[in-house]
Amino acid sequence: MTDDLGQIRAIRIEDEMRVSYLDYAMSVIVSRALPDVRDGLKPVHRRILYTMGEMGLSATSSFRKCAAIVGEVMGKYHPHGDVALYDALVRLAQDFSMRYPLVDGQGNFGSVDGDSAAAMRYTEARLTAIAAEMLDDIDKETVDFEDNYDGTQKQPTVLPAKLPNLLVNGSSGIAVGMATNIPPHHLGEVCDATIALIDDPEITSDDLSKYVLGPDFPTGGTIYRFEQVRNPLNGEMETVDAIRQMYAHGRGRVVMRAQVAFEEIHGERMAIIVSELPYQVNKAALLEKMADLVKDKRIEGIADLRDESDRDGMRIFIEIKRDANPHKVLNNLFKHTPMQLAFNMNMLALVDGQPQTLPLKSVLQHYVDHRRDIVRRRTEYDLGKARARAHILEGLKIALDNLDAVIRTIRESADVEAARSNLMSRFDLSELQANAILDMRLARLAALERKKIEDEYLSVIQLIAELEDILANPTRVLGIIKDELAELKQKHAGERRTRVADDSSREMTDEDLIADEDVVITISGRGYIKRQPVATYRRQHRGGKGIIGHVTREEDAVEHLIVANTHDWALFFTNRGRVFSAKVHSIVDASRQAKGIPIINLPGVQVEAGEVPMATIVLPNFEPGHYLVMATRKGIIKKTPLEQFERVRSTGILAITINEDDELAWVDVSAGDDDVIIATAEGMLARFAEDEVRPMGRVAAGVIGIRLLKKEGDSVVAMTVVEPDADLLVLTETGYGKRVALTEFRRKHRGGQGVRLIALEGKKTGSVAAVQQVTDEDEELLLISAGGQVIRTDTNSINRYSSSARGVIVMRLAEGDRVVAIAAFRSGLAERGGIEDNDAPEPGGSGPAPGRGA
Repeated sequence: MTDDLGQIRAIRIEDEMRVSYLDYAMSVIVSRALPDVRDGLKPVHRRILYTMGEMGLSATSSFRKCAAIVGEVMGKYHPHGDVALYDALVRLAQDFSMRYPLVDGQGNFGSVDGDSAAAMRYTEARLTAIAAEMLDDIDKETVDFEDNYDGTQKQPTVLPAKLPNLLVNGSSGIAVGMATNIPPHHLGEVCDATIALIDDPEITSDDLSKYVLGPDFPTGGTIYRFEQVRNPLNGEMETVDAIRQMYAHGRGRVVMRAQVAFEEIHGERMAIIVSELPYQVNKAALLEKMADLVKDKRIEGIADLRDESDRDGMRIFIEIKRDANPHKVLNNLFKHTPMQLAFNMNMLALVDGQPQTLPLKSVLQHYVDHRRDIVRRRTEYDLGKARARAHILEGLKIALDNLDAVIRTIRESADVEAARSNLMSRFDLSELQANAILDMRLARLAALERKKIEDEYLSVIQLIAELEDILANPTRVLGIIKDELAELKQKHAGERRTRVADDSSREMTDEDLIADEDVVITISGRGYIKRQPVATYRRQHRGGKGIIGHVTREEDAVEHLIVANTHDWALFFTNRGRVFSAKVHSIVDASRQAKGIPIINLPGVQVEAGEVPMATIVLPNFEPGHYLVMATRKGIIKKTPLEQFERVRSTGILAITINEDDELAWVDVSAGDDDVIIATAEGMLARFAEDEVRPMGRVAAGVIGIRLLKKEGDSVVAMTVVEPDADLLVLTETGYGKRVALTEFRRKHRGGQGVRLIALEGKKTGSVAAVQQVTDEDEELLLISAGGQVIRTDTNSINRYSSSARGVIVMRLAEGDRVVAIAAFRSGLAERGGIEDNDAPEPGGSGPAPGRGA
């Protein structure tokens, strides 16, 4: 190769390749692919925003053609292709790419389906309001400027960036030998974490992760804080806080999952509705992938697949076949499609021109250092301007104090230059002050105008003192940064879009899909089951008609009503004495008008022909030392240790041996030393000590609990374990009801006919339909009829009566309808608009006591 003098000299090709490649690599790293830690921008994005600011394209200005913006940027600062430049501009305007878009686009700027933007001659753009925070104070010498590519313009080396853009909007790029992939975050959380760092510089990354909960993607979805990983030392699986480790080291991965819900269609079929996708997932490509998997039979159970998205939001409709398990289908979709992805974070950014992988604390500290420098330089600029203005005002004050002499001096001068010199020498003025006096209008000599000059001078002097104090006091600079962050959060943060779930399992579980909430479970006589949020039913006063809570079809009446938590276990006991188990959230979430799905379609429920689920209880866990107490229609009772039911096969296990003319109907949970009550359809009640029934194995048949009256149709309608200070709520078929204090019924031995519970009056009252314990006046009731009518009311709206009384109308029924079930509960969640009197249920509850709803 030749040197500067044109002489040929020898050089090793390996050395030349090494040097040239390193020069190229550093050029790509510094000038193209990696963002600056201070403003979170790559050069191309910085130049676009600065140029748009120069063009006056603020959030309140009119739009300009993107072709004009691209041409201006390319001609002045960015000598690269217009296509790549326009692509960078488009991304800044896409609300599905940027958590807080910096460009406000008008026209077609692409879609989540992967559609490209329209040509730049068709689209228009301007800056967003939050982009103005990136450019704020750039005209106050807050940042350094450098020559552009041809030396004809000056461009900023970094933006003032009041917005912590690197974390807020993230960045991705591939350099030479390295890459960056920073997820977007919620502005409010980043501001809170930065303020916490300013207040406590020794704060740890663990403490900061309490403020920054995790990435906040513009497309929403769900991310998972905990993850199960294999320990390389012992090979065992361990649960780790993936988000905390990611922020502590500046690299890591977080699992993203689409937001889904189940929806009932056509009365009996189910559909999966996808409303949010993981970040950077192409919706059209996802649908194509799903269709291919269904076609290749790698995913079975999908009957139809279509995109129903519109301007109101995303909606992917996946119809499930009648005989398919929707949870299993969804599990396969998460496993085989981009509905579940891992975001691999690598917080790589330029620090003083050098690429570094930074933990969360370092990123925030660099931002604080940058803002400290910006505030200092801005204050120095404002101080210089204030001092210059004070200097001018001091000259004007001198002129006003010596007005006659100043006028005489000017009139006696030969020309302007002489007047300036005479003023400067006679009144000891600077050239700037003399010029200001010569330029002063005669109107300023009025008394009010003179007062304005004096007031302005005082305010400028105060401003100078304030600015000097800021520069002399570093803590004041940090206070200004904190105030700006708080204002930024208040103006622009908005709500978090991505949910953060504390789940250590990466395998699909139903808890991923269903919120932790109180729900109502209804079961029909033919075994159709569904659940609905408690808030579906508004509270009413006693005697109301209620609302339709379950549409009955073909004489299929509702028989059981239970209030439970979505994370409870549900045990289903059949008429033949077998038991099956399932999670409450595996029960289909259906509308009030839907009848639900057959219980036999639930995971883990495989009943035989002629077998019908009769009793259902809900349990948060299988606590040792407790028992399941069971009763049949004929009055047989039995108790078995609860732990014997913790592991139930999908084919079920035997809970009690049943005679051919009898059936299991009632189950409850006891502590082993309680009283038991059994109520019959003819209004009789037996109360006896539970220890009169010895613990038995699962295959035992039980003993006599109550002897039925000889009347036709008499049977057990309720069995429950007595709770302290409880009342009995009794409801007849025609809607009459009352509360009776349990203290009215003294304990007797089991095996008798019991005592009178309620006075029945033939057709007027009908038989006893349901008996329910209520423990306090904070409880609410749900009553349901055979026709599907449901009423929700307060317990204290029903008065107490003696055991010999008939009671009052609690629920008004349509002709031919009858009451079939009742449930009492204390809601554990604040209900969104579900209570008419805005009196939210007592917080902290978890649904009814085990078994109380059946």
